[in-house]
Amino acid sequence: MTDQDLSSQLQQQVLHASAEKQKLEIRGGNSKSFYGRQQRPEAQLLEVGGHTGVINYQPAELVLTVRTGTPLSEINALLEANHQVLPFEPPAFGSDATLGGTLACGLSGPSRPYEGSARDHILGLQLLNGKGQVLRFGGEVMKNVAGYDTSRLMVGAFGTLGVLLEASMKVLPAAATQHTLVHETTESEALTQIDRLRSRYLPVTAWCYAEGRAFTRLSGSKQNVAAVCKTLGGETLARADVRWRELREHQLPFFNDPRPLWRLSLPSGTPPIDLSGRQLLDWGGCQRWLLSDADAPLIQSKCREAGGHAELFRDAGSIDVFQDLDASLIPLHQRIKASFDPDGLFNPGRISAEW
Repeated sequence: MTDQDLSSQLQQQVLHASAEKQKLEIRGGNSKSFYGRQQRPEAQLLEVGGHTGVINYQPAELVLTVRTGTPLSEINALLEANHQVLPFEPPAFGSDATLGGTLACGLSGPSRPYEGSARDHILGLQLLNGKGQVLRFGGEVMKNVAGYDTSRLMVGAFGTLGVLLEASMKVLPAAATQHTLVHETTESEALTQIDRLRSRYLPVTAWCYAEGRAFTRLSGSKQNVAAVCKTLGGETLARADVRWRELREHQLPFFNDPRPLWRLSLPSGTPPIDLSGRQLLDWGGCQRWLLSDADAPLIQSKCREAGGHAELFRDAGSIDVFQDLDASLIPLHQRIKASFDPDGLFNPGRISAEW
């Protein structure tokens, strides 16, 4: 694994950009540039992919601290060698994916409802703000926060608040065994099934539904998983790890479709939503992927009525791909942005036309 600290160079670039009022586009591995709104053409690149290396790794303490330009593949390999994992199972969407881009986009994989999100496993961050200041939030233990948990605020901010330099994360032991069951069923029956499984506190670590089949992944000790499999029945899925990886990385045949790909986030227990196109249900039905040519206002309004929201996930261009914020929240977002990036240097236009 490479080890290179570019903090000083990045700081000087930000200070220069601040003095010149020059917009900056933060880029790591460029594997997730499709996600969000298209950035403004006047922004200059701020390359952070070379800012790499492990700063501290204590397998016995379940803590990992790395520079955020470190490739996700190298982090996964390091953890695998110690029989550990990133619990939120982040998608890479490319071989050059970095940890910083993963955290900035706030992405989590199939285990998210059962093991927690990327935000849940962040212990601390080092950030370079729009004033050229290097700030540190949190630390390397779980109970270290007094007041606002600023580290978690940066997860999913798309780099609009600053440049992520370092991240400390909680890691977990890999499961002793995993087993995936398949049941032929309808969408309504599948959603009822996962609600029942959730209420029984079974060792479910992933669940999805597509094209008449529900897939349930169980993880834990061999004895426990075997006993639950016997109770639930169903067919055993061979090479299940491939299936979950292809779902996580959007490599299933479902995603090979030219229609717009929407990401629907809904409360648990939400019944099927009547929208034209094809759907794949993930996260126990709380995340639903929709391939549809339906109008954006229709998709967003139906999700809003169900208590959720919708976003256009891929290749959205310059349109407002994220559902509008409640008006009462906009001033709060504006104050946060002004505090960390008063001149609006970072990733302009990535989330909205304003920032």
